[in-house]
Amino acid sequence: MKIAVIVTTYNRQDALAAVLEGYLAQSDRAFEVLVADDGSTPDTAGVVKTYQARAPFPITHVWQEDIGFRAAAIRNRALAVTTADYVIFTDGDCIPPVDFVAQQRKLSEPGCFLSGNRLLLSQAFTAQLLKEMIPVHLWSFGDWLRAYRQGHISRLLPLLRMPDSAFRKVSPRRWQGAKTCNLSAFRADLLNVNGLDESYTGWGQEDSDLVVRLIRAGLINKSARFSAPVLHLWHKENDRSHLEENKRRLQQVLTATHIRAIKGVDQYL
Repeated sequence: MKIAVIVTTYNRQDALAAVLEGYLAQSDRAFEVLVADDGSTPDTAGVVKTYQARAPFPITHVWQEDIGFRAAAIRNRALAVTTADYVIFTDGDCIPPVDFVAQQRKLSEPGCFLSGNRLLLSQAFTAQLLKEMIPVHLWSFGDWLRAYRQGHISRLLPLLRMPDSAFRKVSPRRWQGAKTCNLSAFRADLLNVNGLDESYTGWGQEDSDLVVRLIRAGLINKSARFSAPVLHLWHKENDRSHLEENKRRLQQVLTATHIRAIKGVDQYL
């Protein structure tokens, strides 16, 4: 099964470099990375070129003009570019542990999408990590226990590992909490619902909209918690000026019946 990892980014070159280091160290190398760039300056392209020269797998830079927050659009553009069977959505500030792709592959299942979790790193530790390029993707549980004691993280629970079992499907129709910083599905299922809906303006709710429509299309929300977390670097809160409007749009979607995005990936295919 061919896997594509779609990594969104915007003008945060140091974080993107830390994330790509994590993918270079993956135990499963049978995947490609698409850097979905929401209008960054040429400095980001330079980072991508550096890692393209180092990576044992393909890295593609997909860029769009900077006219505001358009994560849904750049994810759709990257989804249109790849021909992989399975797609993992994540962000350019989310470092993958070394077994992240391997665990996603192991948990993937027809008729399901995977919703994973994240471990939030503190502001001070994020700054130190990026300055010193600390390879946290290689850390053991003992390393994270020390980090917890030092206040670099607030909890250890997301790092626990549990096998694939029935508990992963106890909330098959739950859309709340699923985020595109750690969400994966078969590409055919994503195309069936026309990808993400670009009707949302600014930050917020477009990932919930996608999950609602995937469930409505008959897919099961399978949890990837306690198996495939990401290490989320601290960042300032995004501009939320459009959040209330987006919440109203999502409420309308929850009472509707459609499965396909109004403005989706089909415009790029």
